[in-house]
Amino acid sequence: MRTTITLDDRLLTQLKKRAAESGTSVSRLIEQAIHLFMRTPVSSKRPHRFEVVTFGAGCGFSRQNIDKTSALLETDDVDRFAKRK
Repeated sequence: MRTTITLDDRLLTQLKKRAAESGTSVSRLIEQAIHLFMRTPVSSKRPHRFEVVTFGAGCGFSRQNIDKTSALLETDDVDRFAKRK
């Protein structure tokens, strides 16, 4: 059967390269990929619920400005390396 599909340009370039290396056609590679996909059983498992883990008893907020990554890294370094002395 003949059909039309839309592929990302980079993916098509990779497919053409692989087809040339394998001595086969892009159509044949797509057909093989679909066969492999169809053999994979469909998982009936629902994904695990995401649970937020928190610690503490609802203390106040940190005084760190989380928008300033460099300040967070500096504080972390001071805390970590000050303990080594």
